[in-house]
Amino acid sequence: MLAPASYTPRVAVLTTSGEPAKQTAFQPEPFKPNAVLAIEDPIVTSPGATPPAAADASPQRLRSLARAAQHDILRRLTPPLRHDMVVHLQSLGMMAEALSARMERGAVASDDLGNSVSKLNRLSRQAVARCLDVCTWMEPAEDDSTRLGEATAEVVRLLSTSLNFRGFDLRAELADGEFDVSRSALRFLLAAAILTLTDAAPGPGDVTVRTEHASSHGVIAVEYQPQPEGAYTLMHEPGEIPLSWVEVQALAGQHGVELLRNGQTIILRLPRAVVTTPLKMVPV
Repeated sequence: MLAPASYTPRVAVLTTSGEPAKQTAFQPEPFKPNAVLAIEDPIVTSPGATPPAAADASPQRLRSLARAAQHDILRRLTPPLRHDMVVHLQSLGMMAEALSARMERGAVASDDLGNSVSKLNRLSRQAVARCLDVCTWMEPAEDDSTRLGEATAEVVRLLSTSLNFRGFDLRAELADGEFDVSRSALRFLLAAAILTLTDAAPGPGDVTVRTEHASSHGVIAVEYQPQPEGAYTLMHEPGEIPLSWVEVQALAGQHGVELLRNGQTIILRLPRAVVTTPLKMVPV
């Protein structure tokens, strides 16, 4: 088992305005996958841009803002997370009830009973694993590193159904290759980016999440594109109370993630997660 993954935080220069950032090697609008590979300079704001409200806050204040953002994101994600756990538990309960009914009628052969017990064991292990995985949203695992593409797909899958009911088509376009990032940082900040864009959207539309990575950083671009009238049969419904962008910025700073909001696009630039402690030998 690997020891906890860590990375060296970098100071994030953030912007809360909708104005374009200063010209750099990476242009957030329109998104060009090949350009992401050239993003080696930090994301910076233009000289005339409004600085973030929390730029001069004390470390304690920044930690409080980050905790508030994390709490609000978890609150918004509670329904899909609960559904993820209930699905496995319901399957386990339904199979147990069916087996119990067959046993009461005496209609279970010994071979069938053995197979059913094996399926129950498998379903119970899956349910426990899923519940433990949901718990990592509240308390990260010892090894918090994960593949950029896997964690991105997880968040997109988690939010796609609820956003579809609101009139949004959420999809992911993942880059090839393996790149490790902090799982907790990606989970919360990508979810915050998606919720922020959809809460502010004037109507139904497409939300595309694209990933790329360079040698030291992974980049996620979340872009909202409105759909023409009549393209959707579902009526657009605004979300709950929007997330505080200042709090989201503070959360990004705590994780060493650079964050840029530019109109209908939000860019996340995550450092590579590197294991810094020796491997631990554990019983198999």
